[in-house]
Amino acid sequence: MSVDINISEEAGVRYLHFSSDWIQGAMRIARPWALELDYTREMMAGLLLRPEPQWPRSALLIGLGAASLTKFLHRHRPDTRITVVEIEPAVVAAARQYFKLPDEDERLDIVIGDGADYMAKTRRRFDLIMTDGYDEEARTGMLDSLPFYLNAKAALSDEGLLVANLLSSRRDFRNTIVRLTEAFDGRALAFPSCDSGNTVAVAAAGEEIDQTLEELRENTVNLKRDTGLNLLTTLTRLARSKSCPGGRLVL
Repeated sequence: MSVDINISEEAGVRYLHFSSDWIQGAMRIARPWALELDYTREMMAGLLLRPEPQWPRSALLIGLGAASLTKFLHRHRPDTRITVVEIEPAVVAAARQYFKLPDEDERLDIVIGDGADYMAKTRRRFDLIMTDGYDEEARTGMLDSLPFYLNAKAALSDEGLLVANLLSSRRDFRNTIVRLTEAFDGRALAFPSCDSGNTVAVAAAGEEIDQTLEELRENTVNLKRDTGLNLLTTLTRLARSKSCPGGRLVL
């Protein structure tokens, strides 16, 4: 993979592009640690499903982009060990130069490599795996395949969650949801699409998730208090969908 990195700024927001109009990441310059794009905020919904303050103890992020997810976890989960796998060295360089990627230390490890290959070979276990890897034409390649999802499930801990950003030019994710559901034995959920067209999917391994909408609302309030992240809109859309029969989310 070789891409041309383009940086643009508008109205106080800095954007990352790969040789196209597709936005690969964004950062509000005045609030570099905040999650600027809707879908990046929604990808933190796992913090509502596993609300314990020490979770996740370990996180694997496939695809760095503008480092939004990495920076949020690094800032608000100081005990989390974060591993980021990014295939393109130029993206890492851009994240450091333009998007305030933190320095590597005992909490943060940046691996240059293919995310699917890493997932197939790793023997580590993670509480949280997040996938957000796309090329300049919004293609995922092997990151949206049954073998990848099976490998991801095998790499999750007993409290493990996989969170995936689903984006394509066709806006049709039915086959992806079928693959996720098969890999995770039915324990997968697609959130209603964001205004941007992104859909965030969550799949669970290990301990069952069984929470009422009221419990999720309380978790939302606590998360906003602790991090400033407001997922009330996400919860409202979820409640209006058919994903919570009887007012419970079971996964």
